[in-house]
Amino acid sequence: MLTNDKHPKNFDGLYAILSILRGPCGCPWDKDQTRNSLITDFLEECYELIEAIEDNHTQGIVEELGDLLLHIGLQIRIGEEQGEFTRQGVFKELIDKLLRRHPHIFDKPESLTPSEIESQWDDIKKRELISDKNSESLLDGLPVSMPALGYAQAIQKRASRLGFDWDNIEGVLENIIEEIREFKLSKSVTDKEHELGDILFSLVNFSRWMDIDAESILRKASARFYRRFTFVEKTLRESRLDLKELNMEEKDALWQEAKDEMG
Repeated sequence: MLTNDKHPKNFDGLYAILSILRGPCGCPWDKDQTRNSLITDFLEECYELIEAIEDNHTQGIVEELGDLLLHIGLQIRIGEEQGEFTRQGVFKELIDKLLRRHPHIFDKPESLTPSEIESQWDDIKKRELISDKNSESLLDGLPVSMPALGYAQAIQKRASRLGFDWDNIEGVLENIIEEIREFKLSKSVTDKEHELGDILFSLVNFSRWMDIDAESILRKASARFYRRFTFVEKTLRESRLDLKELNMEEKDALWQEAKDEMG
């Protein structure tokens, strides 16, 4: 019978277990993993954590946080095995960044509003940018592999903090209308793709102005569609009907019933 007593319930305990799993007598699967082979599973775990948070599922959050820590531990272990960095180096980088970017707490304590803190954060990043030869813009550092909606909202937020933004939300709405008008006037497929992209980007901007996360609300909209459509499918099966044979009015009536039933 295995005992957990000798492994402390903290990162050191996790790391000790990972060292055994990837050691000479360890688990073949764990030993076979590489930095790149873990990417897909890591992203899946991130989305599972997001789902648990949105569902307010406490035990699910605990479990998914643990899975993410597992991946972080594996990545650190692989880095150490290859002699690229140490776990102490990872924690040092993070702690130094937190201290550096919170001078109002750790350097010269003062009371700042959230907006003042964001402005201070941008000033610090500007100074870091000057010293970083590989960066040219404050928009750098955001991974382009992020989900498109999240990336759009993130770069819009950064640009806004630098003063590049509409004066009010009316301007944002007018911009959406203008982009739709341009889409209607577009002729080629390339132009239509361009204008449709601008419409989506403008809608994300409106979401940001409303202080709503675009990625989250689209996931919720997709979930609502899923619930409603499966209700429609179930209703049709029970009635022995084919969706393709219904006219538009019948489909709309069925969809309204699904909205009433499933929310």
